[in-house]
Amino acid sequence: MGRKYWLDLFTGKTWEEFLKNGGTVSGFRERRRKMAEKISPGDFLICYLTGLSRLIGILEVKSECYFDETPLWEDEVFPYRFKVELLYKLDAKTAVPIMDLRDRLTIFKGLKSKNAWSGFFRGSPAEFNDQDGETIVNAIKDGMINPNAREYDERKYWRHPRTFESEVGVVTIPEEETDEVEAGITQKTGATHEEIQWLLLKLGSDLELDVWVARNDRNKTYNGKAFQEIPNLIGELPRQFDEATNRTIELIDVLWLQGDAIVAAFEVEHTSAIYSGLLRMADLVSMQPNIKLNLYLVAPDDRREKVFNEINRPTFAKLKPPLPKICKFIPYSELKKEISQIGNRIRHMKPEFIEDIAESCEVDEA
Repeated sequence: MGRKYWLDLFTGKTWEEFLKNGGTVSGFRERRRKMAEKISPGDFLICYLTGLSRLIGILEVKSECYFDETPLWEDEVFPYRFKVELLYKLDAKTAVPIMDLRDRLTIFKGLKSKNAWSGFFRGSPAEFNDQDGETIVNAIKDGMINPNAREYDERKYWRHPRTFESEVGVVTIPEEETDEVEAGITQKTGATHEEIQWLLLKLGSDLELDVWVARNDRNKTYNGKAFQEIPNLIGELPRQFDEATNRTIELIDVLWLQGDAIVAAFEVEHTSAIYSGLLRMADLVSMQPNIKLNLYLVAPDDRREKVFNEINRPTFAKLKPPLPKICKFIPYSELKKEISQIGNRIRHMKPEFIEDIAESCEVDEA
């Protein structure tokens, strides 16, 4: 059997720690044990920087998988480990941007949406096919011979964490990014938090559902239209939960309801610096683990990778039920495109249609 090629994710911080410890041991999270055990001596680990979306090195596996909790990394253990040899190494400036290879890699072919490629890079190890593996190895080797220096954001490279207290415990959040304007408008999309809220409220109302907007957003407007003027907007929620749960639900950005039942809950994660929506959903799941809700995170397309990285943090992934399993992602572009195309069909549609434009947030174990 020939050599296999595997994805090995690093942040700049964990990459520097790997090098500081001699560059001879790489590891994976406990929940990735089954995939890690498929790796064999002689296989190649392709090192990918998540903050910069760049390929920075190639490791050759020198041992079978073994379990070791000796501290090598500051923030996580990565206990399923391998002895490795660092064959090819670039630095942050000369590392190869994955998008430079998009025309040569099969993972970019036949995508449902233009950013769906990032799904492959949500968890490691994951297996590349031979063609992609060889293409990447050759690109990194070429980068060593003909280095091409590119500037990068130091903060994205080092990703210093911050913490928030939540019902689910202490949650670490990466340092905020700076590619947003203070007014809350994403430079790449031009959409605002209020616009997306208004579209979700109007869509739910057009589906003949009752709709709810977060209590602290009731007086907001979009494009001169007041949220309170939307038909079927209700002023009180059904009181079926305890007081603490109700306080959490009342602050969720948008709810669709049918009678006393909550059909869907939407949190609009407009900026990378504020994770209140994600934490509210986690709090809700923690307080009501048996509640049957369709949860959705709605965010700009260019926030897809960040949303998936955050929702798959152990704090959220180890909830019962796991938050990535019951919460799906809707990119702004898909929501706006779908709404623009619905027209009069809305009268014949059921709320479940929203599933067609939502993406699972679960890490692909395959």
